[in-house]
This record gives sequence, structure tokens and C-alpha cells, in this order.
Amino acid sequence: MRILGLDPGEKRIGVAVSDPLGITAQGITVITYSELDEALARIEDICSSYSIDKIVVGNPLKMNGSRGSASDKAAIFAKVLHNRLGLPVEMIDERLTSASAERTLLTGNVSRKKRRTVKDKLAAVLILEQYLAISGRNNKE
Repeated sequence: MRILGLDPGEKRIGVAVSDPLGITAQGITVITYSELDEALARIEDICSSYSIDKIVVGNPLKMNGSRGSASDKAAIFAKVLHNRLGLPVEMIDERLTSASAERTLLTGNVSRKKRRTVKDKLAAVLILEQYLAISGRNNKE
């Protein structure tokens, strides 16, 4: 089962995909968009190319666990994805994934310009890895 991990933002969406066994996550691209429909079309193409069975969308909850406007936008995005693609879409808490991605890139001495283009993809990988770890544990219980 291949799973697509998405880190949605206002202008960019980080995209990661699992291997067919659902064990590892690899970043594949960052979708830069001005219109949501163009982003959805790119995601649809990716789902088709990789034979995606499920989509996981990062849910940017506030630090206290409550929902804010970014979380509400992510929920709407997830619903639109489900309606357009007909695939199951789950949301997962993504607090601190962007900060973690930034720290990882800083530790690796990645330039500021390169960090901007890679951070969203790495955040998508972290979101998908978290989902795979949780779902793997749940399958073993």
C-alpha cells in the first residue's frame, strides 16, 4: 500500500511517498502554486504515477493541541482532496515538523536558499514517517 504524505501551505505543498510496503518515506517534490486547482491536478498526477492508496495530510495544530485557522485550512484541503480523488485521506498532527526539518537542514549546513526549497519536502517526509510509525505500531498490537 503506497501512501502519499503532504505538508500543505499557503503557496507550497511538500510531497513525500512511501515505498510499496509502507515502511519508508521519500520526499519527491514541492508543489508551488497560486491556484489550488493547479496543485490538486499535480497531486492527482502524482497519485496516478505512484499508484497511491491513501493520503496523509499534516494538521498544524497549535502547541496546546487546539485547532486554529491553519488547521481549519488543512482540514478543508483534506476534504477537497478526498472529494476530488476518491482516496482515503487522514490527518496527522504535524506540530514541529517544519521546525524539525529546518533544524535538520541547518545541522547539515544547507544554504538558506536551498533550505527554502527543501524544507517543505522534508516536512512531508517527517509527517509520513510519523504516520508510518504509528500505523505500524497499531498493526502489531
